[in-house]
Amino acid sequence: MTHIRFSATTHVGHRRQINEDSILALGDQQVWVVSDGMGGHHGGDFASQTVVDSIAMIDPGLAPADRMKALRDAIVHAHDVIQHEADARGATIGATVVTLVVADHHFAAFWAGDSRLYRLQGGSIDMLTTDHSMVAALVLGGQMTWDEAEQHPQSNAVTRAVGVGDALELDKIRGEILPGDRFLLCSDGLTKYATFDILERVLKREPIETVADTLQQIALDGGGADNISIIVIDVL
Repeated sequence: MTHIRFSATTHVGHRRQINEDSILALGDQQVWVVSDGMGGHHGGDFASQTVVDSIAMIDPGLAPADRMKALRDAIVHAHDVIQHEADARGATIGATVVTLVVADHHFAAFWAGDSRLYRLQGGSIDMLTTDHSMVAALVLGGQMTWDEAEQHPQSNAVTRAVGVGDALELDKIRGEILPGDRFLLCSDGLTKYATFDILERVLKREPIETVADTLQQIALDGGGADNISIIVIDVL
């Protein structure tokens, strides 16, 4: 098993009454999840909690390859549960999801929506996911940066979410990990206030014991208009 340390935090922010984000940190299984709910009062929190609850039920004894299949199946199961609840309520509810799994010196991630996975490697930060959002096409077309996209009026309009649409489409990325790699999973409640430069600077300097809280405070100091969820994972 790859040696890992991590820290995690979630905060309601300054303006919301309910935290519609949910996080899951299974250090023994080396699985981490951030899910950002959508659907308003008692809708978004139900959706995000359904996502993490479904993933938490994965058999901890599975081999890495089986764990990845079980993770995908768990997210798809959550999609079905959320859809059933949405139909019963006559409403649209859903949740973003970003996951990270580490095994045998490799990582893999599934995601849907605009919660993100970053990696700091060799002192430089890279965004490993691509937002499923209305403004992502503008970024991919070279018309703006991801930092600029966070300030766009349509920045909250996601094009994929667990529980929304007939069939859930998950994107996946995998790769090797190196000692010293640091991963960040977060909801957009952080990235609205923390640019790539800010994230890189904080991830480079802060120890694992304080890095999640430091990033959370940046979002709160910036306005804290949304729920904030952060998980930082260090590869030792």
